[in-house]
Amino acid sequence: MKLLKKAMTCAGILAAAGIGETAYFYQRTMKRTNAKVEKTIKMAGTDWSQYAPFLEKRKAFMLAQTHEDVYQTSFDNLKLHATYFPAIDQGANKKKIAICFHGYTSKGMSDYIGLSDYYLKNGYAMLLPDARAHGESEGEYIGFGCLDRKDALVWINWVIQELGDEVEIILHGTSMGGATVLMTSGLDLPEQVKGIVSDCAFTSPKEVFTHVLHNMYHLPAFPVIQGADAVNKRLAGYGMDECNAKREVAHAKVPILFIHGTKDTFVPYHMCQEIYDCCASPKKMLVVEGAAHAESYYKDTEKYEQALNEFFGEIM
Repeated sequence: MKLLKKAMTCAGILAAAGIGETAYFYQRTMKRTNAKVEKTIKMAGTDWSQYAPFLEKRKAFMLAQTHEDVYQTSFDNLKLHATYFPAIDQGANKKKIAICFHGYTSKGMSDYIGLSDYYLKNGYAMLLPDARAHGESEGEYIGFGCLDRKDALVWINWVIQELGDEVEIILHGTSMGGATVLMTSGLDLPEQVKGIVSDCAFTSPKEVFTHVLHNMYHLPAFPVIQGADAVNKRLAGYGMDECNAKREVAHAKVPILFIHGTKDTFVPYHMCQEIYDCCASPKKMLVVEGAAHAESYYKDTEKYEQALNEFFGEIM
């Protein structure tokens, strides 16, 4: 009897500990109020200070261009925000646009400071959405691509209405934004979407957070991930492996350019390779040696832009 009591007590302690770990993990990672960009930068490990002068110069050019706030409503009645940059040469280039999706805890106007120079100077308009529960968009629970892909359709439809049926659309995503555009690839996309660029995307929230728990915190994924999955289904309306980029690209018809750095410890390179192997549509891959998470464009700008030029030259 004493042994049984001890066993039951231990089981209770372990269960309580599991519930506590799950609650802490969920509050810190899945809810807007506690998911902070500073924590994400620390976990990702990329040294952005070395690119400060480059980014300041690009930011000055970006903000000097005409831009405006745009608002739309999501499928679940959230107010979504984006910043729209018309093409610099309106007469000649109004019909090309890049819709750019940012990473976890960031916002639309942050992640594409560098690439705005490339797109705007090459005749593209740009639309920079804030993901749900980020920036000026409403929402309490982060979508991790699973819900954001539905929001992507809202922005695609807005672009077609704004620029007309002849518009050519590129979807470009970084990190969580990369997962978003890959998960979007499995949907029935309008013919105006000509290609997708995915930079350092993860396969699913479940798999990337399992990796983070194992490799950064040296903790087992069970029961934290399973508990968070159950909570997220009830509160946010989706499971953490409900939408997996590997499964979605198996239905893709739009050409995809995959980009990843070999030194990415936050979203490991093997995830990119796994998604690439599952992709059913025409595909290319750019691997940037020595690039950390979301660093590929800055690590080798020339190689990155050359890959974009070649990819767009084939599909546009």
